[in-house]
Amino acid sequence: MADSSGRNPQSPGFTEKLKSWLCWSWTYICALWFAMVLTMVYVLRSPLKLQETVNAASVFLNTLTPKFYVALTGTSSLISGLILIFEWWYFRKYGTSFIEQVSVSHLRPLLGGVENSSSVGLFSSVNGDTDCYFLFLSECKVWRNPLNLFRGAEYSRYTWVTGKEPLTYYDMNLSAQDHQTFFLGDTQQLRPEDSVMQKAWRERNPQARIRAAYQAIELNRECAAAYVLLAEEEATTITEAERLFKQALKSGRKLSHCHTYIATGKDTNLVVYIKRRLAMCARKLGRIKEAVKMMRDLMKEFPLLGMLNIHENLLEALLELQAYADVQAVLAKYDDISLPKSATICYTSALLKARAVSDKFSPEAASRRGLSTAEMNAVEAIHRAVEFNPHVPKYLLEMKSLILPPEHILKRGDSEAVAYAFFHLQHWKRAEGALNLLHCTWEGTFRIIPYPLEKGHLFYPYPGCTETADRELLPSFHEVSVYPKKELPFFILFTAGLCSFCAMLAMLTHQFPELMGVFVKAVSICIESTQLLNSQDKHFFVLQYKN
Repeated sequence: MADSSGRNPQSPGFTEKLKSWLCWSWTYICALWFAMVLTMVYVLRSPLKLQETVNAASVFLNTLTPKFYVALTGTSSLISGLILIFEWWYFRKYGTSFIEQVSVSHLRPLLGGVENSSSVGLFSSVNGDTDCYFLFLSECKVWRNPLNLFRGAEYSRYTWVTGKEPLTYYDMNLSAQDHQTFFLGDTQQLRPEDSVMQKAWRERNPQARIRAAYQAIELNRECAAAYVLLAEEEATTITEAERLFKQALKSGRKLSHCHTYIATGKDTNLVVYIKRRLAMCARKLGRIKEAVKMMRDLMKEFPLLGMLNIHENLLEALLELQAYADVQAVLAKYDDISLPKSATICYTSALLKARAVSDKFSPEAASRRGLSTAEMNAVEAIHRAVEFNPHVPKYLLEMKSLILPPEHILKRGDSEAVAYAFFHLQHWKRAEGALNLLHCTWEGTFRIIPYPLEKGHLFYPYPGCTETADRELLPSFHEVSVYPKKELPFFILFTAGLCSFCAMLAMLTHQFPELMGVFVKAVSICIESTQLLNSQDKHFFVLQYKN
């Protein structure tokens, strides 16, 4: 028993060593095999009549007409073009080269290549903690945008002016599912008006949803969910939306008899949602201190609903008041290593540190004297924020146009960057020199992050799911930001070069057949003369060696 227990830990190591030795020796075995083939060809050159075969081939090539070369180059160009079109289509659809994928998937194992590492190993943190894999999976989840706009008062007005739909069907469908789950709860305990509202959230047509909300109000004048839908979709101004939300809050309190003692979980969710939207209405109408108080009271009254990210609404309102000490206090509570990060948390922290030094920051002076401690802290905070979401700087620096933010975002994705920059660009502009410091330092982040992105620097590796999800969340007229940028595979570039070269040969052969024939003959003569000179040099060297 002791022997067996002592050998078992060593057996995996021996197997790994054997595999690594076989992989290491495979290269030399291939080289030895290639050398043996060349040796056999050289030894059997007389029985195989290689010289006569080469001479016969040269005679055959000399007798070919230019039409043959036109047909040959034209066919090669056509085949190369078809391969190029297929490769480009496959790359645009799947983000990788078909030839490279087949080579890696099927040929590499046959040639002794190392298999891909497991997903846990791939997404492990810098310290090798495999728990980050589960954090990575959670970051591919779509989250409700805590600062989402009002459909009737803001999104619909954009559609009226531009004729473009700012929200995708996928985004609106996610909102409908959120409302059904958040407001209606258990489907077996639905009131009659709740059943009507459940159908209302599923309707794709806005007018059908509004009609269903009025039907629910006819069934029960105190149906708070119906007033919420009307405030979100029918109200064309923020003032009108605020009035309807106040009516919804009044109805919700009557329904639960007392807002302090909520009857069911769905009533709690409804009251929290209404109070939050009322605070956002106050923020949009300029009553910022009132909005801050409402948000603080809401967070104090319902501390367990942290997943709603009400603190992000509070941070934006405090930044508008320029209450930077209060902003720092909120960040100290929520910018914790055990809590999920967001672009709002990371970039607000960077803004506060940049604001302390940005008014006197000069790239020329910093390059001469070096960075001070405060400047180094600001630069490190910017690098941290850019690593978390690399899409934000282009929107803050106005290198890319902004659009209305979606109702749902993907953390670390382009949708989150749009949502953050839409509300926080004004705060960066208000801090003198902050955007200049961001402009001078943000690209340095990518020199810190390992490449390929199998490991992160301060965060776990950047997820590969962001592009697909962002294309579903953002409207089609918006150019989705992609990170890391996909480079064209080698086989697409090679095929394009081969296609262009063959097409050029075909065109030249067709236009100047006699000249191309002379050129081909000259090339073949040069090759034959080079081979003859090499054989004469070898013969001369042998004679000199014998003498």
